[in-house]
Amino acid sequence: MNSRVDPALAAGNRKLLAGYQATHFKWQADSGVATITLNRPERKNPLTFDSYAELRDLFRALKYATDIDAVVLAGARDNFCSGGDVHEIVGPLVQLTAPELLMFTRMTGDLVLAMRACPQPVVAAIDGVCAGAGAILAMASDLRLGTARSKTSFLFNRVGLAGCDMGACALLPRLIGQGRASELLYTGRPLGGEGAERWGFVNRLVTPEDLAAQAQALARELVAGPTFANGITKAMLHQECAMTIEQAVEAEAQAQAICMLTEDFKRAYHAFVARQKPVFEGN
Repeated sequence: MNSRVDPALAAGNRKLLAGYQATHFKWQADSGVATITLNRPERKNPLTFDSYAELRDLFRALKYATDIDAVVLAGARDNFCSGGDVHEIVGPLVQLTAPELLMFTRMTGDLVLAMRACPQPVVAAIDGVCAGAGAILAMASDLRLGTARSKTSFLFNRVGLAGCDMGACALLPRLIGQGRASELLYTGRPLGGEGAERWGFVNRLVTPEDLAAQAQALARELVAGPTFANGITKAMLHQECAMTIEQAVEAEAQAQAICMLTEDFKRAYHAFVARQKPVFEGN
């Protein structure tokens, strides 16, 4: 059982999400790993207003989930996500007023913030098309597995918009560097799988046939680790981007001291003394 949630929190904040019933995508949960599958394969798995909102709310709920320790984000069949649906999102957007448009862009940005705020590592399994908002979802994940045939495109300038969408101008340079991020955001050109691995956008390439299994294996590896400490690691990776080195060193000192109070830390020590592999329980 994951114990990342403070027992002092009101009971209403604690959530068991393994039995969650998704409306606008597929959801599966098994042994601490949740799998979100964008499931509109006939359109290359585009997002809609409703799927954006449900994803945002789900990732917010994951912050308080006690039975989910890692998340796999994937697309159905041979593609990850083609971005916002042209007919169901882009078309209606041209009819909205400025305040209504700002409500939409804030909502999409809130999805990225929710993905970063949940303590579970998010593994993106990227195959085929990964474009627009789909590329943002991949970027906002913590780890990315790709295939050689995957094509990641930040297409915003192709539709007359700025590349600064959903945090791209802040997050993408941290992944691949300022110059490379600038090229992708200014041109909208696709980044193939081999280029994505070479530039550090994906952690590694696997075959399309092995992608789902490899993403699950990576997630289960994370679940088998010290999940409370993994949540601390994720939080510090995000928080320290805005810190000086001095602030980061002090913040990590405090975070590590907290982790040293966990039972998992004690389990690791006793296992080392006994020359055994530690079995972590997330507390």
